[in-house]
Amino acid sequence: MNAQPRILRTQAEDTLAAEFAAARTQLPGSTAIASAREAAFAAFQKVGLPHRRVEAWKYTDLRALLRSVPPLALDIAVDGVVPADPLIGFDRARIVIIDGVFRPELSDLSGIEGATITPTVELLRADDARIGARLGAIDDAVVSLNTALMVGGVAIDVPEGVTVARAIEIAHVTTAAIGVHVRNIVTVGADASLRVVESHVGSVGSAYQANVVTEATIGDRAKVVWAKLQAEGDASVHLGTLAVSIGKETQFDHLVLMTGATVSRSQTFVTFTGEFARAGLFGATMIGGRQHADIMLGVDHAVPNGQSRERFKAVMDGRADGIFQGRIVVRPDAQKVDARMMTQGLLLSEESSFSAKPELEIFADDVQCAHGATSGQIDDDMLFYLLSRGIPKAEAETLLVTAFLAEAIEGLGDEAIGAAFEAIAGQWLAARGSEAAA
Repeated sequence: MNAQPRILRTQAEDTLAAEFAAARTQLPGSTAIASAREAAFAAFQKVGLPHRRVEAWKYTDLRALLRSVPPLALDIAVDGVVPADPLIGFDRARIVIIDGVFRPELSDLSGIEGATITPTVELLRADDARIGARLGAIDDAVVSLNTALMVGGVAIDVPEGVTVARAIEIAHVTTAAIGVHVRNIVTVGADASLRVVESHVGSVGSAYQANVVTEATIGDRAKVVWAKLQAEGDASVHLGTLAVSIGKETQFDHLVLMTGATVSRSQTFVTFTGEFARAGLFGATMIGGRQHADIMLGVDHAVPNGQSRERFKAVMDGRADGIFQGRIVVRPDAQKVDARMMTQGLLLSEESSFSAKPELEIFADDVQCAHGATSGQIDDDMLFYLLSRGIPKAEAETLLVTAFLAEAIEGLGDEAIGAAFEAIAGQWLAARGSEAAA
């Protein structure tokens, strides 16, 4: 008799299994969606939470980091909540999602004529084909968990040829120690134009966990600017995924700013489906204390004549751990691809760390591809120059860190969003300077 291997489950994995068993009949969706949920949770249970032996999660061992999980949020948005606004002064429409539930009465949808906003729950009940359409090639346990437990979110549709006048913020707010699983769907038609800001905030001191997946389809010759702000509560866990396909001659620019949560991971998967498309992918991480922040990027050049530029900056203070994992794949028929990736880490303390893992997989022979990674401390000569001009040390360090981050933030190419994000970076640096001076 051959003994079958016993799969050991963590307390968090056992809790997730119990929650799914209890909630499966309450989760919204058609019969087909229910079947998809069952299949997704079976896929999750097969591998469990990602750990260091999963190559894509090598530096973020969720099995060790998540000792427990909070109760699942099932349409429990609290009345009377006034959502936080981390982008004060930035003009945009605002879609407010509280505890995973779209709240139209708290949203501002003026100035976005031509775009259609629909609660994701309606797509689930209608078995909309867009649910899961962008995730087929993504083998990721966190994405599978989101598919099994997704409840709320919104769908944004921009028809062909429409230019949306105002930027649209998708504001995710979590108010309690709960587990939130949100699915957003964004569809941008050919020759259309859209600016999106995806923000994530939550209660300070609340040990909530947010798992947000966004699927985006961008049509031919469309122009999309997409910025993400992760400023979650200090005791939270943030798991965010964006899966996007871009069509022929499309321009897609994306920026991630990571500064919140105790443990966070932001994943971006970009697939080129049309020739002569261009993608600019940027990131800025600012963390301290014992924060752990991981940015993962996957770029799939599946067709010829694509161009991608990737630049990521990370600043770590205290005993924080910053991670960047970037992977560019150039398919066999994707000739004339031009892809360049750079990541840089700046360590503000001896106890902080930065891990970088850039990867290139090139199966075509007529391409221009490169990657690079650096890490180090503030340049002593630059710091001495500023000090010699009478600038206090804390202010001098702030100037140098600001200049370091600016290249990534300004890479987005949107002046208004860039100014709003630079203000947030300035607040983080000012808080750090105050702590250093105390």
